[in-house]
Amino acid sequence: MEQTQRGERILEVAGELLLAWGYRRVTIDEIARRAKVGKGTVYLHWKTKDALLLAVVLRAKVRSLHRQLERMRADPLEVLPSRMMCGLYLDYLDDPVLRAVQTDDSDILGHLNDTAKQELAALMAHGDHALCCQLQVLREHGLVRDDVDVAHQHYALVAVTAGFFITEALDAGPHTAREVRTGILAHTLRGALEVPSTPEPAPAAHRALAAATAAAPEIIALYERLEELSSQEMRRQLRD
Repeated sequence: MEQTQRGERILEVAGELLLAWGYRRVTIDEIARRAKVGKGTVYLHWKTKDALLLAVVLRAKVRSLHRQLERMRADPLEVLPSRMMCGLYLDYLDDPVLRAVQTDDSDILGHLNDTAKQELAALMAHGDHALCCQLQVLREHGLVRDDVDVAHQHYALVAVTAGFFITEALDAGPHTAREVRTGILAHTLRGALEVPSTPEPAPAAHRALAAATAAAPEIIALYERLEELSSQEMRRQLRD
């Protein structure tokens, strides 16, 4: 337990320094000093500075994925693209590490994003596969349009959401409350991907909930597997 807590403290300090100073200025010596451990103790957990800072990035992603799963388990409608991406967007707004990763902020990350793309390539590919499978399941349950190729829907979903991320980083969007911006994202994705509601709102809502409830277990299982693989990757980054 003490070793786990010590590792968490090192990760916290490393994350704080990464955001405050940027990759180039962060040193293992300073991380160790602020975490109140010896430099050798840091190297007991991670082989290199890159491995440690990559673990900081991966932990932010795992935490967001965990919150995503919690939302889906609490409300089946969270499996809809418009709902899921809005949850991830709010996670992005609340986590400066995720913001740096999503916008490829080289001032903060240095070459760490390039390292992540290499080291986490298999994990990222599995995430893309899970998203494609999710869209396919939703199509089968009548919740997502089936008149467009699923690969094109995947592209549209990723591109639209990434556009919102980048706009935040550029500070180029309308100066509106985050709830309003989230609503705009949801409206855009619903219009592009999801099956429109019928003129009878109450029955349509009941049908959508029933369909989402039926689709949710299969979709949740996809992301539980991704969470498991992400945790395995976290462990792989540790020194054997």
